[in-house]
Amino acid sequence: MKFHTTMTKHRFFAFLLLICSVHTAWAQKKPLNHDVYDGWEAISSSAISDDGRFIYYMVSPQAGDGRLVVTNPDNQSIGRIERAADARFSADGHYLLAHIKPFYEETRQAKIKKKKADEMPQDSLAIFTLETAALQKIPFVKSYKIPAEPGEYIAYITEKPKAPKDSTAADTADAKKAARKKPQPTLHIRHLPSGAETTIERVEDYAFSFDGNALTYVRKAEEKDSIGADAGVYYYDLTTRQSRHISSGKGSYKNITFDDASVQLAFTADKSPEKSLQKAFKLYYYAPGQDSAIVIASRRTHGVPEGWYVSGEGGVRFSKNGEKLFFGIAPIPPVKDTTLVEFEHANVDIWHWKDDYLQTQQLVNLRREQNRSYLAVTYPKQGRKVIPLADELLPYTWLTDDADNTYVLATTDVGRRVETQWRTGAFQDIYVVSTVDGSRKKIAEEIRGRVSISPGGDYVVWFDRTEGNWYGHDIQAGKTAQLNVDLPVSFADEDNDVPDDPGDYGIAGWSENDEEIFLYDKYDIWAFHPDGSERRLVTNGAGRSNQITFRYEHMEENRMARYRKRRTTAIIDTKEPLILSAFNHITKENGWFQTNGDKSRDPKEMVTGPYRYRQAKRAADVDTYIYIKENYVSSPDVYVSTDFVKETKLSSTNPQQQQYNWGTAELVRWTTPNGHDAEGILYKPEDFNPAKKYPVISYFYEVLSDGLYSYVPPTPTPSRLNISFFVSNGYLVFAPDIHYEIGHPGRSAEEYVNSGMQELKKQPWVDGDKLGIQGQSWGGYQVAHLITRTNMYAAAWAGAPVVNMTSAYGGIRWTSGMNRQFQYERTQSRIGATLWEKPELYIENSPLFHLPNVTTPVVIMHNDEDGSVPWYQGIEMFTALRRLQKPVWLLNYNGEAHNLVHRQNRKDIQRRELEFFDHFLKGKPAAPWIEHGVPAIRKGIDWGFGTEQ
Repeated sequence: MKFHTTMTKHRFFAFLLLICSVHTAWAQKKPLNHDVYDGWEAISSSAISDDGRFIYYMVSPQAGDGRLVVTNPDNQSIGRIERAADARFSADGHYLLAHIKPFYEETRQAKIKKKKADEMPQDSLAIFTLETAALQKIPFVKSYKIPAEPGEYIAYITEKPKAPKDSTAADTADAKKAARKKPQPTLHIRHLPSGAETTIERVEDYAFSFDGNALTYVRKAEEKDSIGADAGVYYYDLTTRQSRHISSGKGSYKNITFDDASVQLAFTADKSPEKSLQKAFKLYYYAPGQDSAIVIASRRTHGVPEGWYVSGEGGVRFSKNGEKLFFGIAPIPPVKDTTLVEFEHANVDIWHWKDDYLQTQQLVNLRREQNRSYLAVTYPKQGRKVIPLADELLPYTWLTDDADNTYVLATTDVGRRVETQWRTGAFQDIYVVSTVDGSRKKIAEEIRGRVSISPGGDYVVWFDRTEGNWYGHDIQAGKTAQLNVDLPVSFADEDNDVPDDPGDYGIAGWSENDEEIFLYDKYDIWAFHPDGSERRLVTNGAGRSNQITFRYEHMEENRMARYRKRRTTAIIDTKEPLILSAFNHITKENGWFQTNGDKSRDPKEMVTGPYRYRQAKRAADVDTYIYIKENYVSSPDVYVSTDFVKETKLSSTNPQQQQYNWGTAELVRWTTPNGHDAEGILYKPEDFNPAKKYPVISYFYEVLSDGLYSYVPPTPTPSRLNISFFVSNGYLVFAPDIHYEIGHPGRSAEEYVNSGMQELKKQPWVDGDKLGIQGQSWGGYQVAHLITRTNMYAAAWAGAPVVNMTSAYGGIRWTSGMNRQFQYERTQSRIGATLWEKPELYIENSPLFHLPNVTTPVVIMHNDEDGSVPWYQGIEMFTALRRLQKPVWLLNYNGEAHNLVHRQNRKDIQRRELEFFDHFLKGKPAAPWIEHGVPAIRKGIDWGFGTEQ
C-alpha cells in the first residue's frame, strides 16, 4: 500500500527495532472485552450560560448512572448533580435546573418485577444555585418549565406514585381507598429566591409567558365530577399572585400560546361531551383585562370554508408584532357508523392506480393524515375574520420566524406524487399567499429542490436540482433572477454518484434586512443579493484552491428560539468577523478560521489539527465558546476557549481507556486497477508489531475516510463492525472509500475494496490468508456481492443484505410504506434504469444469481421486522447457500428492525461476531452456535456461546 511517505529498508528495520523495544510495555495493556461497554462514557450534552461564567456538561455511560458537572471557564469545580438530565440554565443566569433520574439499578429492578407505569421510580427536580453551589432536590417531578426572559419563578408538576401494596396500612379502609385513587398531578409555582410556593391540584398542562410575569395552566375535573365546574384554563399573574379562571368546563385544551409581548393569549379547546364521536375545537383568545377567554374562530366563523372546522392538531402562534394569529383548520372528517358490527364486515385495503400515495404509505401515515391541518390566520384586534392560507390543493406552508410580513410561502406537489415511487422528491409549484386577503400568486413551477423564504419575507429563494442553479424571487417586484449566473463553480453536489439530479450544498444564512443570502458550494461561501444584482465570494476562493470546506457556524443560542421551540433562520452579522469551521479534504483535519468577508483576503486560520470538533456553542453575551474535541485516540471531551487557540479542557471522559490496548487510525492511499485514486482508513492496535502478521477485517459502506479523526467508542453497535473492539483484540481494520459507476455498484465495490485489500496483502505484517469483510445494509449487499466474485476472503458478515434486486425492486419499505423502485433506479443501488429496461444490470448486481461461486463462510443478520430491506432477502441468500452446501448462518433477532435497537441484542451480536472472526481468522475453536447451531427446542436455554465467553 502506498503511504504518504515511503520508508527505506534501513529505516524500516530501525523502526522495527524501536517497535520491538517498547512492545513489552505495550503488552501490559489488556484487550477490550465485552464487560467494558456499559461503563464507557460520552458527553451527552453541554451548555454555557449567557454571561459565559458557568458551564455544565453531562457525562453518560452507555448503561448506568450519569453525572452533570458544573464548572467555570477556568475549570474550577462548582458542583455536581448525579443522574441529571434535561438541564437548563435559567435566563437570569442564577440557577441551573435539571431532572434527576432514578438510579439505573432501581429502575432495572422495577422492570424485572413488572411494575406498572405509575409504580415505577420517579424523577426528582434539581434546583442548583450557581453562586452558592446549593443543591435542592424535589421528589416525584414529572416536568418543569422556566420562562425565556430573566425571571424568578419556576413551575413544575409533581405526581406521587401509588403506595406499595405491602404497606403496613394496607388493610385500613382509608388505605384501600387511597390505593384505588389515581395519583393526581399537582402544579407548583415556586419563587426561586425565597422558596415560596403556590400549589394547584389536578393540572395537566401549563406554560409561561415570554417575559415570565404570567403563567397559564389547564386544570382537569375531579374524578366522577360530571360538570367540572373548576376545570378549564386559568391565567395566573405572578406579580399579584392572583389566578383567574378564563375558560371553564371539562374538555380538551391544547396549543396554549402567548404572544412575544406577553399581552395576548390563545388556545384551542373542544368542550364536546366525552362520548362525542366528532370533536368541535374552537380558537379562544384572551388578553388581561377581559373577564374570560372568548371564541374568535369556530366552524361557523366567517372565512372558515363550508365543511371545515378549527383543528386541535394545528399549531397556534402569534406574529412577533402581535397583530396576526395563525392556527390550523381542516375538513370535518366523516364519522364512523358505530352501529355496524365489526366482525360482520370486510376488512380490506383497496389499492387504486390513481392514488397519490400507495396504500402502504397511506396506512403508515394514517395518524398524521387524520391530524393534518391547514394554515389559517386571523387578526384578533381587527375584525377577527378567518383567512385560509392553505388547503388540500396547496397544503404546505412556511412562515418566517417573526411572521410579521405580508406573504406566506406555500408549495404543492398535488398531481405529481405518484412519481415518488421511482424518484426522490416530487416536482412542486411555488406560491406566495397573502395574509391580508388569502390571494395566491404562483412564482415558479415544476421545481424539485430546496425552497426557502427570507427572514424578512421579501424574497423566496430556491435551488432547482434539474438545472443545478439557485434562483431568487422578489415578491413585491414579482421578478425572478438566477443568482449563480456565469460563475465558474458548481452549486450542485460535485461528488454526486447516483443516477439522479444532484442536490445543493445548503444555505448558511441571511444578513439583516434580507440584503444578502449566504450560499455554499463544495468549498466556499458566497453572498448574493437575492434579486441577483450583486454577489461576492466571502471566503475569497481559498476553500477551493486549498481543498478546504468552509462552513459558517451559527453558535449563539437565541432566547426566543428556545422559548418557541422552533429552528430560527441564521442571521449573519456582516459587521462582525465570521467564525468558520474548516475541513481539509487532503489531510482530513478540522479546524476554525475567521473572516470579515473581505473578497480580497483569505480567511485567517485560527487553529487546524488532527481532531474533530462538534457541538460548538457560544455564550449569548460574550465571546466564549465551548465545544467537544476528539480523535480516534482521544476520548471526546469538553473544551472552553475565547479564540479556539488557547483552550482549557474541562472534562476527562474514559480514563480507563489507558488500561486497554487501544489503537491508531491513519489515512492510506492507493490506485485502483482502473487508475482511480483511492483512500481509506487503516486502524491498527496500539501494540502493533510489524514483525507479526495480523488478520484484517474490512468494514465499508460508501465514503468513510472523512471520519479519520472521529472517536470510535467500544459499544455494542446496531449492526456495524465494532471497530475499536476488534482493533484492541489484535485485528487490523480497514475502511476503504467506495466511489460508484452508474449501473455497476457491485463492480465498483470490487474495484475499491478488493484492490485496497490486495495492496494491504503486500505488507509483511498482513496475513493475506486471513482477510474478512463486514457490512450492514448497503454494506451488507456489497459483502454478499464480493464473496460471489473472489475467494480471497476467509470470513464474511453481511447485515440485512439485498441479494435479489429483481424481487426487491417492486417491494415495499414497510417502515415508510414506500415502494423500493426509487432506490434501485435513482439512489443508492445506482442501477439507473427500470427492471424492464435493463434486466441484465439487475441480474449482474444480484448476488443470488452468482451464489454457486461462493467459497467464503458467511453470517447473515436479517431480522423479521426489518422495514427497510425485506428480511426475505436474507432468507433467499441463506436458503440458496444452504442448498449449495456452503457454510452459512442466519441470525434473526425476533421483533427487531433493520438495525438492532435492544441493547441485549446488540451485546449478543458483538459476542457472536468476535467468535466468528476469531474462529475463521485466528483459528480459535468454533463456538457451539457456529459448529452445530442452536435448535429451536433449546432457544432461550442454550445460547451457543463458546466456553471462553
